[in-house]
Amino acid sequence: MIDPTVARRIRLVGLDVDGVLTDGGLYLGASGDTPVELKRYHIQDGLGIRFLRDAGIIVAIVTGRVSASVRIRAEELGITDVVQDPHARKLPAFLSILERNGLTPEEAAFVGDDFPDLAILRVVGLAVAVDNAVDDVKEIADIQLKRGGGDGAIREFAEMLLRARGEWRTIIERYVTERSAAAEVGR
Repeated sequence: MIDPTVARRIRLVGLDVDGVLTDGGLYLGASGDTPVELKRYHIQDGLGIRFLRDAGIIVAIVTGRVSASVRIRAEELGITDVVQDPHARKLPAFLSILERNGLTPEEAAFVGDDFPDLAILRVVGLAVAVDNAVDDVKEIADIQLKRGGGDGAIREFAEMLLRARGEWRTIIERYVTERSAAAEVGR
């Protein structure tokens, strides 16, 4: 459960990718001589991210791998604050995102799973661990999710945060109404 006071303070949610937005597995191959890396994303996480954005919360991605699939998924979800650092220097990247958005670490949540996420999780106002996180991440997390990375964990967190803020029903009803109106137009 998230304290409503803490929940209302959150203005940005940062996400790791491998092990958080995905199950951590990588599909590596080649198309001719061109290397190809594929990742599997959970569709419910995408809608959870949309709900966060609909509530006026900025969503950012900070990952320690460079992947075209991350760029594509971020574009699909309308996430513009994306850092892919092959050296996994995540904290400076995250602090830069916060500064660019005029926010402090206390106004941010971060969802992580592994050692490269620890530095960020130690400074944010709300540290979140997915179910498959390593023990060191779980130990410092304010919230431990029931779902694992790539299995709807971000949707679980989005609902938890928006419920604590008292915004869940409004966001859902707006979404359903928008979809219903679109269906009526097509008749």
